[in-house]
Amino acid sequence: MGKSYKEYLEQINTFIFDVDGVLTDGTVTVTTSGDMLRTMNIKDGYALKTAVDQGFNVCIISGGSNEGVRIRLKGLGITDIFLGAHNKTEQLDDYLKTHKVSLDQVLYMGDDIPDHPVMQRVGLPCCPQDAVAEIKEISKYISHKNGGKGAVRDVIEQVLKVQGKWAGNFNAKYD
Repeated sequence: MGKSYKEYLEQINTFIFDVDGVLTDGTVTVTTSGDMLRTMNIKDGYALKTAVDQGFNVCIISGGSNEGVRIRLKGLGITDIFLGAHNKTEQLDDYLKTHKVSLDQVLYMGDDIPDHPVMQRVGLPCCPQDAVAEIKEISKYISHKNGGKGAVRDVIEQVLKVQGKWAGNFNAKYD
């Protein structure tokens, strides 16, 4: 029997997320002008900002290239935002090298086939409840929340609580 996903939480110092289907519910509203609108969860945003404020590496790697997404994420303090990334493993390798992070320190949350190659390599591959079957098969943790509905908050909160860095963790032991 393999390790429980909870055994990986203590070593995580880097969160990497896909956008569509993870930070959003995967639906896109297309306007008559061709704009594609996405909806993000405020609670996910709070968790992302908290992770950044607590000194975690937070990175976004997405095949999509919506500039509104970039603006929203920058507003949360995320500086490593790679949109239009069609080779996610190459982007991952560059990121790890730049930030001197090892694969076992990375939690990656994806939801669909383009995330598969990256998820096979990281220490803690995770996915939302509504991810595709192939992604669920390789995930060490499947959130009870759907993409865009708090799955990101779920994983960040678990890691930060275990490490005593969650702002709402009133039971944490502080020295």
